[in-house]
Amino acid sequence: MNRSTLLTLLISVMLLAIPAIPAAAAEPSAESNIGFVIYTKSLAPGTLNARWMYTTKFRGPGIATGGPRTGFAGRYHVRYFLESGEFSDEYDLLIEKVEDIYKVSWMVSGKLKATGVGMEVENGLAVGWRRIE
Repeated sequence: MNRSTLLTLLISVMLLAIPAIPAAAAEPSAESNIGFVIYTKSLAPGTLNARWMYTTKFRGPGIATGGPRTGFAGRYHVRYFLESGEFSDEYDLLIEKVEDIYKVSWMVSGKLKATGVGMEVENGLAVGWRRIE
């Protein structure tokens, strides 16, 4: 095999080894429907403090009240605010523990508005979530 053929073969193998990028992944995507919240226990029993964000545009504090005296699993009423202090959203919050995973649901008048999964971290409960359209 001459040097030119060997070089062509090597380049061909290298090109095959590079994973293809789907066209949709190469283009900038629309704003995602993904949020994140971390709940930490408040000094008041049955209350959780929240730090939340939704997409890259919205974030702020929140407070969940009416929950159990211990643990994270339970029913709460949660209010979220923007960084400016302006009210954002309000939900009935259900946190369910299944082994070491948490299933989380945000509801308004019994209708599911968002769902997520989470896990305990050093100082709280970290939850990724998405809105239900």
